[in-house]
Amino acid sequence: MHGLNSSSSTQAERFRRLQSQLRDRSSGIDLFDQDDRDILVVPSVTVDQRELAKIPGFLHYEERLLFSLIRLRNPRTRLIYVTAVPLSPIVIDYYLQLLPGIPFSHARERLMLLSTYDASLKPLSQKILERPRLMARIRQALRPHKSYMVCYNSTQLERELSVKLGLPLLAPDPDLLHWGTKSGSREIFKLSDVPHPDGCETLWTVDELVEAAAVLWERHPHLKRMVIKLNEGFSGEGNAILDLRKIPDAAPGKASHEQRVAAIHKDLEHLGFQANNETWTEFSSRIPELGVIVEVFIEGENKRSPSVQGYITPNGDVKILSTHDQILGGPDGQIYLGCRFPADAAYRLPLQQMGIKVGEALAEKGAIERYGVDFVAVHQPEKGEDVWDLQAIEINLRKGGTTHPFMSLRYLTNGHYDASTGLFHSQQGRQKYYIATDNLQRDHYRGLMPNDLMDIITHYRLHFDSSTRTGNVFHLMGALSEFGKLGLTCIGDSPPEAEAFYNQVMQVLDHETTGIDNDQFSYPCEPISWFSK
Repeated sequence: MHGLNSSSSTQAERFRRLQSQLRDRSSGIDLFDQDDRDILVVPSVTVDQRELAKIPGFLHYEERLLFSLIRLRNPRTRLIYVTAVPLSPIVIDYYLQLLPGIPFSHARERLMLLSTYDASLKPLSQKILERPRLMARIRQALRPHKSYMVCYNSTQLERELSVKLGLPLLAPDPDLLHWGTKSGSREIFKLSDVPHPDGCETLWTVDELVEAAAVLWERHPHLKRMVIKLNEGFSGEGNAILDLRKIPDAAPGKASHEQRVAAIHKDLEHLGFQANNETWTEFSSRIPELGVIVEVFIEGENKRSPSVQGYITPNGDVKILSTHDQILGGPDGQIYLGCRFPADAAYRLPLQQMGIKVGEALAEKGAIERYGVDFVAVHQPEKGEDVWDLQAIEINLRKGGTTHPFMSLRYLTNGHYDASTGLFHSQQGRQKYYIATDNLQRDHYRGLMPNDLMDIITHYRLHFDSSTRTGNVFHLMGALSEFGKLGLTCIGDSPPEAEAFYNQVMQVLDHETTGIDNDQFSYPCEPISWFSK
């Protein structure tokens, strides 16, 4: 990867010295008060590009961080936003017009938009590093002692960019990336005494994978399925399901260990891949590059996928930001599609408690900024109506799919999260709820331009209402024309109101693109029930 050379240790030390400056700036960065700051936003999705390419319209995920433009509500904040390809002016106008009490022209003067004009598969951070004149332009536009950089996720590339620009990066040191992998997550869960599925650490060959799967089956003779995960997979696209019910003769008690290994090895070609068009040949080729783990697949008649988001300050303090119930899709419910805020009342406080444990363990390792922890929750009705078993399955040391919806809510309502209840209250004291997705996708949406979407939003009044602090916030608009894909956050004063906004948007878009009125909307997966507790 670009930037990995003999001077990497020197670069790492310079990076740490830059990050130490954040301790003096942390309150302003976190609270976004009246501090006079310059912010460089580099929304590079710096993950394995072959894995990222499995997601339709992945290049437009750089638009996820456009909620950062709402920081311009602070009249002394200046912001530089860099993308691989230029953003549509109407998309920028849309975000700036969301700013409460700030003249559009004033905010626009404090925003600089830059582009590499490069739509290749390389990470955006690498594209910037390869353009010295663009680097110089960024450097000249920033005030060094009043600036910092934010990104989607932090790798060696973002560290190199931070050092070469002389800007502290508000993100974990890339040397800590292991703790955000599938295997590293399992280690943190063990250290934190947080429940998690039985499984193994990183494996690097198919033979190691088969052996580990056989041993795991022997520890759990009645196991039905296992999940195999590429160690650095993205949004569930690197997951595959091994269905043991298809090889019953290899079960413990019916076959020897060697026979079990042989049966599993033979069945790998028939894994239930979560990514479209994935094959065993392609999947197995990634194992020596990314590593792989195998763990118990958690079964359950009533099963959900909640998550908790936390924040570690540069001083090491941990606080909870939010909880969500994730909306998952794909063949076996492994692919992230969207989320609902907050998580169910039956388990949102236990989620927070375990989230703090994980955050404290990460802080001990030196991590800072946002982290998220994904869980599987299985209803235990025999133990009580509101009893759920929670098992942690993954840590994300990056801004995830739940980041931009929650930050949009926070900035647009000037509200606060109440950790004692897990609820969010606007500045006026109203409880706020939302449903959000990155995957509002239908073939008949293809061909809609951002201007067309703005016409539809305006005509049907689908915009966010600043007087009631309710309505819809759109994103990923750049993916609409080519991929028929759109992002959406629907904010309401109650869960039913948020879902009503969601349904309305779907019905309007379907009507405008097909001429058909849909009275009923089918969610990307079965909607969960909301509890009024």
